[in-house]
Amino acid sequence: AGKSTLIKAISGAVIPDEGIIELDGKQVLFKSPIEAREAGIETVYQNLALSPALSIADNMFLGREIRKPGFLGDWLRMLDRPAMEKRARDKLTELGLMTIQNISQAVETLSGGQRQGVAVARAAAFGSKMVIMDEPTAALGVKESRRVLELILDVKKRGLPIVLISHNMPHVFEVADRIHIHRLGRRLCVIDPKQYTMSDAVAFMTGAKLPPEAALAA
Repeated sequence: AGKSTLIKAISGAVIPDEGIIELDGKQVLFKSPIEAREAGIETVYQNLALSPALSIADNMFLGREIRKPGFLGDWLRMLDRPAMEKRARDKLTELGLMTIQNISQAVETLSGGQRQGVAVARAAAFGSKMVIMDEPTAALGVKESRRVLELILDVKKRGLPIVLISHNMPHVFEVADRIHIHRLGRRLCVIDPKQYTMSDAVAFMTGAKLPPEAALAA
């Protein structure tokens, strides 16, 4: 359906050949993920983009490390680890994720749900405009998936828009305010989960039923 390609274009991972991307009513063209991040767009990819051997705090600040002030940071490029660990701990606590015992422990020692939590916390900490999540519950069990869905709802309540890419219909209908259904690389329709059922969504995708816009156009 082209969902992953779409989010890569929005997040600057690929440059679109055509079409327009607008942010706050202004046309934007991100040439790299760094540009998208600087604009306030954070993405949680399916592989989480975490470094297993690094600590939780190091992963939270990967690519935007806090350096010590003055000569030590400017010239010797020494990291301000206490500041990074404090901010990481504060954000994890804010999102109810401080079941993790040690903020300095390596990410590879965490469970799948805890790793997903770190990735979501990182996105929520730095995303000011939007957080994009690509199949965040795909490789998780029932309990861990539930915690990730709670995280999504918590971040949404804080006023940060979330774009959730998922094939899991129950999860989508539980957390979404509106659902964009894509087919063959194009948006087929946008539906309100309060007005349509999961069976309706599947019927739209498979062509068994005309989507709302198509029905109106006909």
